[in-house]
Amino acid sequence: MTSRLDETMRFHQTALNLRAYRQQVIASNIANADTPNYKARDVDFKQALKGALGGEPANLALTTTSGRHLPGVGGTPVEDSLKFRKEEQGAVDGNTVNMDVERSAFAENSVQYQASVTFINGLLSSMQRAIQGQ
Repeated sequence: MTSRLDETMRFHQTALNLRAYRQQVIASNIANADTPNYKARDVDFKQALKGALGGEPANLALTTTSGRHLPGVGGTPVEDSLKFRKEEQGAVDGNTVNMDVERSAFAENSVQYQASVTFINGLLSSMQRAIQGQ
C-alpha cells in the first residue's frame, strides 16, 4: 500500500514540477516578446513526464576524436523536451513570440497546475480520513 501511495505521489509531484517549469518557460517567452531574434520555446509535457518517470531519454551519444575533448553530458528529460515553438508569423526583427499563443498557453498551464494541486489535496484528505477511520 505504501509503495502504491509513494508511486502515486511521485507521479503528481513530477507533474507539478513539470507544470511549474513550463510556466517559467512561457513567462520567459512573454518577457522576451520585444527581444530581437528571440525564439519562443515550449515544453513537450507528455515527453517530459514520460522521461522524468523513467522513460528513455532521447539523448544521442557524443563521439570524441581526441582524448582532450570534454565528455558530453546528457541532458535531463525536461531539457530534452524543451523545443522551439513553430513559427506562425515571424516578426521583422526575427522574434517568434506570438503573444496570443503565449497567453493562451500560460492560462491553460495555470488551470492544469491548479487542477493537479486540487487532485493531490483530495487524495491526501481521503487518505487522512481513511487513517482516522471516518
